[in-house]
Amino acid sequence: MSFYINTQQTGDVAVLQCAGRMVRPQALSLLKDAVTSLSQLRVIVLDLSEVGMLDAGGLGVLVSLHNWACANGIQLKLVNPSTLVRQMLELTRLTSVLHISSVEDVIHIFCNGDRAIENVAGAVA
Repeated sequence: MSFYINTQQTGDVAVLQCAGRMVRPQALSLLKDAVTSLSQLRVIVLDLSEVGMLDAGGLGVLVSLHNWACANGIQLKLVNPSTLVRQMLELTRLTSVLHISSVEDVIHIFCNGDRAIENVAGAVA
C-alpha cells in the first residue's frame, strides 16, 4: 500500500486526508511538501484515520511539521488518528506535544461558532 494525500481547502483552513503507509522516505517527503506548501494558512488539519502504518521516520516528520507550524504561526492539528497511529503517539508520549483534535473541534474551526458543535451534539444524541 502506498501513501496518498487528498487536500481540501476552505478559506484559511486546509484538511489533508492521509491514507496508506507513512514509512518510506518518498511518503514522508510528500507529506512534508504538502504541508509546508500551505504556509499562508491559519490552520492545517491532518486526518490520519486511514494511515495504516507509521514508523519512527513518520513520527519524526509529524514533530518536524509541528515545529514548522509553530514557527510560522499556523495551527497544525491531527484528527481521528487510526488505532495504530494513536498507539504510536501514546507510546512515544507525543500526545503531549502534538495537537490531537476531535471532529467537533475541526467543525468549530471551519464554522467559527458554537452552533456547529451544538448541531453535531444534537445529531449524535
